[in-house]
Amino acid sequence: MFDTVVIATDGSESVARAVNVAADLANRFDATVHALYVVDSTEVDASPEGLKGDLHEALERQGEDALETVREAAGGEVVTAVREGRPVVEICEYARDHDVDVVATGTRGRHGENRLLLGSIAEGVVRTCPVPVLTVRQLEESADAESAVGA
Repeated sequence: MFDTVVIATDGSESVARAVNVAADLANRFDATVHALYVVDSTEVDASPEGLKGDLHEALERQGEDALETVREAAGGEVVTAVREGRPVVEICEYARDHDVDVVATGTRGRHGENRLLLGSIAEGVVRTCPVPVLTVRQLEESADAESAVGA
């Protein structure tokens, strides 16, 4: 059913659950895992001129760390990619370019609650992606603790 799973990550703690759920899904279907990180060009462009280069480099380093986290969660071979641009556009183009079966993403990322006002990346991907999108909500810490106790 799923031969190729793309895990779109921004490296934030809030996407960790999505990484784990998507890695488990890929494992269950013996699917190829692609890990995708997008350097948000709008974030870089909006920064002060003197900081653009440093911010770009920092975001690329964060991307490499995020991709390593996916590699560890998947426990096997992972195809990795770092793209630059608008995250929604790049994620959807990647899905088309690589003929993937499903894209997995968290519902909140580095920008957290302030994205609710601007429209979230996950929402944009759900609305425009040509393949199914698995969105994984981060559980509240208290819910995580309760589910661990009940397990």
